[in-house]
Amino acid sequence: MERDGERIEITISSRFENIELVQVIAEHLCENAGLDEDGSHWIGMAVREAVANAIKHGNRLDVSKKVNATFTLRDYELEIRISDEGDGFDPDKVSDPLNPQNLMKTSGRGIFYMRTFMDAVQYSFNPDGGTSLVMTKNLAKGSGLASSSKL
Repeated sequence: MERDGERIEITISSRFENIELVQVIAEHLCENAGLDEDGSHWIGMAVREAVANAIKHGNRLDVSKKVNATFTLRDYELEIRISDEGDGFDPDKVSDPLNPQNLMKTSGRGIFYMRTFMDAVQYSFNPDGGTSLVMTKNLAKGSGLASSSKL
């Protein structure tokens, strides 16, 4: 059965207190799409890391800068876009948290989690500033569906 598309957009100021709000929206959308509690939790964790990175590394905790989150659900495909207003970064230069020399470092874990929990993670950089992260998840794959009748 094909689903109508759903789209949720939220803009927050760059405060760590706002991360949970965006995570809750992600998890609620996943549960409404029929994903089980575990699947919804892991997608929520990926969103939490993405928003934390946008606030801390993108906007450098500048509360005047915003973070935008857009959730688009089409059929079985969930697309999550997180955008900041910062200067950007090179994702290839982020330390690999699995490298033995980096095991005690905290940097790089967020991107690792996003890549682990999502099917695809892509960055784009606006020449005038700002980074957009797009994460996608096929909700029909794997064991995350609580019941195919909900989709």
